[in-house]
Amino acid sequence: MKRSYLSVISLLIFTSSLLEAQKTTPGKIAEIRPPSISGFVVEADRFADVQILRYQVPGFETLTPKQKELAYYLYEAALCGRDIIWDQKYRNNLKVRRTIETIWKTYKGDRSTAEFHKFEDYAKQVWFSNGIHHHYASDKIIPGFSFEYFQELINKSDKPQLPLDGKTVEQLVASMQSVMFDPTVDSKTVNLAGGIDNVTGSANNFYEGVTQKEVEEYYASKTDTKSKTPLSYGLNSKIVKENGKIVEKTWKVGGMYTQAIEKIVYWLEKAVTVAENDQQKKALELLVQYYRTGDLKTFDDYSVAWVKDVNSTIDVVNGFIEVYQDAIGKRGSYESVVSIKDFEATKKIETIAKNAQWFEDNSPLLPNHKKKEVVGIIGKSINVIVESGDAAPSTPIGINLPNSDWIRDSIGSKSVALGNIVNAYNISSAKSPSTGEFSLNEETRERSRKYGNLASELHTDMHEVIGHASGQLEPNVQPPDITLKNYQNALEEARADLVALYYIYDQKLVDIGVMPSLEVGKTEYESYLLGGLLLQLNRVELGKDLEEAHMRNRQLVAKWAYEKGKSENVVELIKRDGKTFVQINDYTKLRSLFGDLLKEIQRIKSQGDFEAGKALIENYGVKVDPVLHKEVKDRFAKLSVAPYKGFIQPRLVPVEVNGKITDVKIEYPSSFADQMIEYGTKYSFLPNDN
Repeated sequence: MKRSYLSVISLLIFTSSLLEAQKTTPGKIAEIRPPSISGFVVEADRFADVQILRYQVPGFETLTPKQKELAYYLYEAALCGRDIIWDQKYRNNLKVRRTIETIWKTYKGDRSTAEFHKFEDYAKQVWFSNGIHHHYASDKIIPGFSFEYFQELINKSDKPQLPLDGKTVEQLVASMQSVMFDPTVDSKTVNLAGGIDNVTGSANNFYEGVTQKEVEEYYASKTDTKSKTPLSYGLNSKIVKENGKIVEKTWKVGGMYTQAIEKIVYWLEKAVTVAENDQQKKALELLVQYYRTGDLKTFDDYSVAWVKDVNSTIDVVNGFIEVYQDAIGKRGSYESVVSIKDFEATKKIETIAKNAQWFEDNSPLLPNHKKKEVVGIIGKSINVIVESGDAAPSTPIGINLPNSDWIRDSIGSKSVALGNIVNAYNISSAKSPSTGEFSLNEETRERSRKYGNLASELHTDMHEVIGHASGQLEPNVQPPDITLKNYQNALEEARADLVALYYIYDQKLVDIGVMPSLEVGKTEYESYLLGGLLLQLNRVELGKDLEEAHMRNRQLVAKWAYEKGKSENVVELIKRDGKTFVQINDYTKLRSLFGDLLKEIQRIKSQGDFEAGKALIENYGVKVDPVLHKEVKDRFAKLSVAPYKGFIQPRLVPVEVNGKITDVKIEYPSSFADQMIEYGTKYSFLPNDN
């Protein structure tokens, strides 16, 4: 629930030339780092709607041998859980993936044909999405080749390597026909539509034989509504019905996914032996205990210990964390991010974190929805070493954890910006040809060239640091997964975005030295409105509504501000030569509108007002103007710009002397397909069916 993803505008606006480095006055914080890495090629592959990039890990070579050893153990732990996200997203994913891997490695037919290239394209899409449903839209990815050709691929591959599980090849192939080729079978892995049973309507592997009503009643019977430290029920289990009774299959050692979790624990226990300090050691030990027991109280204890680990250079997120893959927002998807703290780049985000109380006090929220005391907000910039699970190949650019509201209120949270990931994005975007297509005029283009990078970084920092960490529930109001249900994720992302938007046009940011002028705020307003009203539509198939939480959030914010400001012409959609452009006529009034919407969404969360939240999302965040949608798609079609980007991960290679690790080398693979095959060979632990 607490993530930032690179918006589509960030892929487009920072183009035409390498971004200009910002000038700072003496004593001010440097705003951006150089946007290029000498001799390192960022772009690696392109297929379907995806561009694959690479990233370097600044600072890795300066780590001590012990820190490198710690990073290596955490790297292995991260990748050992890769199978889990595949199975969580869809019960047939592992079977499909292993079939694809077998064909890729052993097919003895002609690999130069157009049909085989279509298979390659499909394989890469599935690898990128961690399954056969699109990573962002949730729709099933239908192969561009025929079922008959699929049969040919199977027949000319090494059949003993196929995931047969005692079945014949013919039975496997027959079962794949509906799984892979029928768009009406298990069509969406996450279905957020209103007015339906979101549990039975979603194809993910979190539930089996139960309805949404049964799930909600089950957890209502377990929840202590008066508890000040409520547990995150459902975070680490699958719910099934056995003999007419609801049963939870917990993800732990000895439980569901034990084959992979045992491997994760093996590497985490090694990491404990080389922890940088006692606090990090305590956190890692609690994480191991949680994986062994599945106890959610232990997970909370681990989360508290992790937040308090503020001195370590190496850090890790590992576990069942974000709930985007569950339409009703209870079950956590496996993910891991291993990172190095970037001490210099952290200065900017730390400055924002240090002023968190000022931001809370001056927020437009209702007085009883503001925190009287903002505690424990840790802001830092990190350089990612490896990402896995739900964080790869498509990755967030900012993370704020833990998600538990009571821990955030009483202990605090960590907000991180993924510096080297953002840098790689910016390098790739700087070569795009699309600057002039959507910019209103030379003034907005110049402002974007000058401030676009900084504006995007500041928005992400504030979204994570003061956005997700702001506000509070009213007494006795249940957590949003209970009150706001399938709308909670989009509303939470909108709330955090609005905090960032409200303050990015505030003189306070100039005064504390994180930006040079309010021109940065104007840049972000232009970028956000353009992205929310127009550009993100390129990511959606014609005729479809918005489904993904972040996309709903962006359109909700942009469209609501546009509609509410119409009487004063605050934001205008201008037609020029048959093309639509966004023009902001009053930046100050727009900021006021952002404040009004922030106040309302916080009220919805604080009071658990489901109907008001539903109305906002359904009225502003879901439906797409079909004429405008087609226009945007047509304009993009001429640009050949990939709507989505993701990454090949670095590889860590230990150097051993007499069985002891003395050093760890870092390598930068260049083939996405080769890495997927490598991972499928080395980190495949779960059965085909779970």
